[in-house]
Amino acid sequence: MPKKDSMTAFEGYTSLEKEGGIHAYRLDSNGLEVLLAPSGRAPVSTFMITYKVGSRDEKLGETGATHFLEHMMFKGTAKYSKQSGNTIFNVLQSKGAQVNATTWNDRTNYYEMVPSEHLSLAIDIEADRMRNLLLAPNEVASEKTVILNEFDRGENEPIRKLIHSVWSAAYVAHPYQHPTIGWRKDIEVVTPEGLRSFYDRYYWPNNATVSVIGGFDSNQVMAEIRDAFGAIPSQVIPVNDYAGLEPAQQGKKEIEVHMVGGMPTIMMGYKIPDANHEDLPALHVLSILLSNGKTSRFARKLIDKGLATHQSAGASMFRDPGLFTVLVMSKTAEDLNKARAEVSAALKQVQEAIVDSTELTRVIKKLKAHTLYARDGSFSLASELNEAIAAGDWKLYTRFIERAEAVTPEKIQEVAVRYFAERNLTVGTYFPA
Repeated sequence: MPKKDSMTAFEGYTSLEKEGGIHAYRLDSNGLEVLLAPSGRAPVSTFMITYKVGSRDEKLGETGATHFLEHMMFKGTAKYSKQSGNTIFNVLQSKGAQVNATTWNDRTNYYEMVPSEHLSLAIDIEADRMRNLLLAPNEVASEKTVILNEFDRGENEPIRKLIHSVWSAAYVAHPYQHPTIGWRKDIEVVTPEGLRSFYDRYYWPNNATVSVIGGFDSNQVMAEIRDAFGAIPSQVIPVNDYAGLEPAQQGKKEIEVHMVGGMPTIMMGYKIPDANHEDLPALHVLSILLSNGKTSRFARKLIDKGLATHQSAGASMFRDPGLFTVLVMSKTAEDLNKARAEVSAALKQVQEAIVDSTELTRVIKKLKAHTLYARDGSFSLASELNEAIAAGDWKLYTRFIERAEAVTPEKIQEVAVRYFAERNLTVGTYFPA
């Protein structure tokens, strides 16, 4: 386990824990969690705020609300807006900042990568728009057109349509069945009042984690965060306990998607546990063993044989149980059928024969190298930390490599047998019209 070190005390904060170079604190006045990750001497830092709300928290009739709010957060407040002459983008970019936001199943995040001397500006903007969003009716109406166009573009992309269709078919009760952008009918009827209601449920300090990464003065940053966020009150956040909502799948599901364009594609999704489950590291390692690189098993069985032009596999790492997915694209429907048989044979092989320790060692080394490379720089580190926060525990980030290195050949076989069962499978096939 990563070393836990002593922590610096800051006025107005409770020290929580320190691990892997990340210091966790809680702002006493309202419960805001703050993660400090000093790294390097370069005077560049990433400031990120992760709200624990995503499409997972949306009900039918309000799907897409999280994504819509992400757009509206850039329309600003009385202090930072087009009306005030200081839009969020213009103010930050004038200081050399890179700024954006993303929405996903379990979270929404907003981030600024800035010269460290301008961290105070990022802090002020995020504190201001946490509770002071305008949501002007004309701005909502204008952005609705933008989002509907984005939705329609996605509906015309065969692979995205296939992915949405598989997730929607795999779940019958859990909100993971909804696309993050929402359903078109729900987007069409969005109102400023509906968005305000959603905003007022989730945009509070005790439902957020601030991460500060890079070269910065910790004393100054913590004082600025306390001054900017400290007066915002905490709020009772809705508890959406969906983990046990989804009934056990009792048999294989098959769907087809027919559209113009693209190549024949198959997506296979097996139900797997949440990111905190002890089986997830083995499933992640297995996805790399099967699909990562030219020497992976799928590459040898599909690409080398000319049966596929693309193959990939991955284990979702969500707050609630997700999917282990395999995606294969082929030139013809005939090749796709052969590729599907090869995928099934490869999965069966993992179930029946223990993985050679030499192959597993090579995969772990590849995973470790890829992970360390992906964490190079404050923004990259923030992106990975963001997903761990969303899954419910930021230490999933610090312990990721350690958990992977503990995976054994026997554990690989165990999870393959447990989860790669037909009763647990949803298959979607895309055929170009």
